[in-house]
Amino acid sequence: MLWTTGTQIGAYEIVGSLGAGGMGQVYRARDTKLGRAVAIKVILDQFAANEERVGRFEREAKMLAALNHPRIASLFGMEHIDGQHFLVMELIEGETLADRLRRGPMQVEEALPIAGQIAEALEAAHEKGVVHRDLKPANVKITPDGQVKVLDFGLAKVMESEATSGSAANSPTLSMMASQAGLILGTAAYMSPEQAKGLPADHRSDIFSFGTVVFEMLTGRQPFQGDTAPDVLASVLVREPDLTSLPPNLHSRLHDLVRRCLEKNPKRRWQAIGDVRAEIETIAADPRGGVGVHGSTESRPLWRRAIPVISAAVVASAVTGLAVWTTTRPAPASVARFTLALADGQEFTNSGRQVIAISPDGTQIVYVANLRLYLRQISDLEARPIPGAEGAGGVLNPVFSPDGRFIAFWSAADQTLKKIAIAGGAPITLCDA
Repeated sequence: MLWTTGTQIGAYEIVGSLGAGGMGQVYRARDTKLGRAVAIKVILDQFAANEERVGRFEREAKMLAALNHPRIASLFGMEHIDGQHFLVMELIEGETLADRLRRGPMQVEEALPIAGQIAEALEAAHEKGVVHRDLKPANVKITPDGQVKVLDFGLAKVMESEATSGSAANSPTLSMMASQAGLILGTAAYMSPEQAKGLPADHRSDIFSFGTVVFEMLTGRQPFQGDTAPDVLASVLVREPDLTSLPPNLHSRLHDLVRRCLEKNPKRRWQAIGDVRAEIETIAADPRGGVGVHGSTESRPLWRRAIPVISAAVVASAVTGLAVWTTTRPAPASVARFTLALADGQEFTNSGRQVIAISPDGTQIVYVANLRLYLRQISDLEARPIPGAEGAGGVLNPVFSPDGRFIAFWSAADQTLKKIAIAGGAPITLCDA
């Protein structure tokens, strides 16, 4: 049955309804013994008669009790009064992340601290062998002082071997009671592909869901969409997320972080949420992708920094002159000679490899400095970084496409050959090593 305001059950007085969770109704209540506000999660009547489901409810309580972490809602106790099974939990004030996202996407400076705290909660759960399985914005609470609490581990389970078979569901919110064979759990838009297939979910499934949440925080929309739940599930299974819809001025490592979270194959995802958390902390120090100084911090004379680029300019001039000379025009074009200097804080990366390339029409130069690609028009005074073309492992051997619209390069981070538009964006993998 549903409780109304003023209902007294044991030491708890019902103050109001907070909605329905994956396993039952949730109420705001007052603990009359301790004089504190609490949340009460009651198993739904239609499930209470099922001993197996009641057993799962009790196992959830034990699982929650093991998750003692400031980013996870605390469990105060488990009660069975007047035939009703319910959990007494910490009441978290504030709005959910879903509420916040209804107002639009977040600036990266707002999104990263929240993402980092969600990752902390998942990391603590995974260390206890617990998979959330239903991570979504509605299950993330943000307190008025900006602290994050991950809620509703009601669909979580302790990782164990379990045979499953495919199944269908006809609701956008596919919250089922138990994680037994054949049931698809969670909410369709945030499911991992393995959950959408009804297969067992491990910690990497949470990492996929985490990626969908981060994507939505930055873009204001879900990466996998559809008019019906089957459409959404099909999108999760076969469509790639549109990473170009991420804000263009983000740190490229954040692009890569989201991309790896959303890999269809669990083996190609991040393998530990702790690594994701550490990467977020690094990115948060420079969320817009400004490049710091690598190597020695001692300032070098301008003429020393200019030597390599002067050499490149001479080569560019020679190539330009040769191209003009071989045309059908009888009059040779003049050769332009000029000096280029690396900007302050820039140093060539992997200078033992090719670090400079010239466009086929001789009007642009691309070079590798500070682990990323920089593009300069010959006619411009400054080079600009190409957003998306950088990586912790380095970028090597840049070369222009014949039409000058793309730059191919070697990504040492994942040992692949990639290409990227000269305007920037998400790199496209051409082939593996």
